[in-house]
Amino acid sequence: MKIEKYSGRVTEGPLENVYVYEAPVRLWHWITVLMMIPLAVTGYLIGDPPSVTGAGEATFNYTFAWVRIIHFSCAMIFAVAFLMRVYWAIVGNHYAHSLFLPPVWRLAWWKGLFRQLAYYLFIKKEPDSWIGHNPLAQAGMFMMFVLGAVTIIVTGFALYAQQWASGQSWMLLFGWVHCLFGESQAVRTVHHLAMYYLLVFVILHIYMAFREDIMGKETVISTMVNGIRAFKTKDH
Repeated sequence: MKIEKYSGRVTEGPLENVYVYEAPVRLWHWITVLMMIPLAVTGYLIGDPPSVTGAGEATFNYTFAWVRIIHFSCAMIFAVAFLMRVYWAIVGNHYAHSLFLPPVWRLAWWKGLFRQLAYYLFIKKEPDSWIGHNPLAQAGMFMMFVLGAVTIIVTGFALYAQQWASGQSWMLLFGWVHCLFGESQAVRTVHHLAMYYLLVFVILHIYMAFREDIMGKETVISTMVNGIRAFKTKDH
């Protein structure tokens, strides 16, 4: 099987299964999925807290404290998993770093991107076969997930650092974010908008994963379970 080096497009057969996503990549993917659900729910509640009128003495009511604890705990796991994913992008296989470093300096990558775009726009009738993410998916995931995740992690830790005194470790690490944005409310707004930005990505990602698994020439969903990219041998 012949594969175009920078785009990952299969140019010649015979088709054969390829081990694409290593175990740390798959583990990171599903941890991120599990963390984003409670993060989105608790993040929304923190941004627009429900009324607690009639809930009794505030001293004995810890409901919102639990919301914050769940949000902070899941945020820590999300951030650590992201850092581990960055590490694996360095030490892992070729497909592990394509998400963080799309080869935009290569003409073959751009040709692959426009080939896939033409297919999505119904200009090109048949899809290509790809190893790993196709160039258009790489661009979308970098622009939406990677940049969105970095934004929400940095602004989130900056907001978390506010409960610590000036000069303490958290403020030393993330206090600069408040200076960059000018005020805490701006940081909070960007953090909140980043959540919606990532949720839009999630919707698009789920749709495209199911679409390509059904209409494309290779497996998509099962690949993130067993790591193996398998190709369909029959017309569909």
